[in-house]
Amino acid sequence: MKISGKKILLTGATGGIGELLSLQLHEEGAHLILSCYQDKLLEKLNAKLGGSHTVVCADISSYEGRQTIVEACQEQGGIDAVVNLAGILNFDMFERQAPQLIEKMLSINLTAPVLLCHALIPILKSRSEAIILNVGSIFASIGHPGFVAYCTSKAGLKCFTEALSRELADTPIEVLYIAPRATSTALNANSVNDLNTALGNSSDSPEYVAREIVESIKSNRSQRYLGWPEKLFVVVNAVFPGLVRKSLVSKLDVIKRYATLGESS
Repeated sequence: MKISGKKILLTGATGGIGELLSLQLHEEGAHLILSCYQDKLLEKLNAKLGGSHTVVCADISSYEGRQTIVEACQEQGGIDAVVNLAGILNFDMFERQAPQLIEKMLSINLTAPVLLCHALIPILKSRSEAIILNVGSIFASIGHPGFVAYCTSKAGLKCFTEALSRELADTPIEVLYIAPRATSTALNANSVNDLNTALGNSSDSPEYVAREIVESIKSNRSQRYLGWPEKLFVVVNAVFPGLVRKSLVSKLDVIKRYATLGESS
């Protein structure tokens, strides 16, 4: 899709990746509908972009919030694309996580984008070409200890994207998926950064991830996995899951240690 002149909804617009993605889409000539739940941050971001875009302060995890977003899109005469970027992450052993936190992670990372897409499909169908781009995670394809609920939410988003892309194959809507690896943003607690260092895991910059999202929109590439050797692990885990399991289980003591440190910090 050629981005210039397109109307694009971006959820999670003020996050570490979201702000940089907003800047890049703005530079490409898109009109943006910027959404998150913090009004002041949205206004600050829009001012940084010249004040020419639409801001929607809404809680995407609620029905009312999603309706507010949909109505804003309708008021703009529809949209050509939606980038589902909003998400939360918590690193801890599953049995220690509060049920309310698990439910919130599943709601924001999975239920919200699914239901938002459901509401937006009729709007997107009216365009000659349209895109739904869901931002997942490498962890959606590699079940990682310490991130059980997060992996679950992103795996659901991955499968949703795949199924929806096939169901909408005879419509103008392309449904795309991109899976970053660890990214250096405030989404990661110190314990996550320390764990990545201890395990020798590399992180990508939010600028790089934002550029790859823009490239996915431009190229209509259906699936994209970021990071080496992480994207190799995706293939290995699909074919030989026992090998990846053995590797991760061997690091379980380290993962538990940093999860405990995160709990006390």
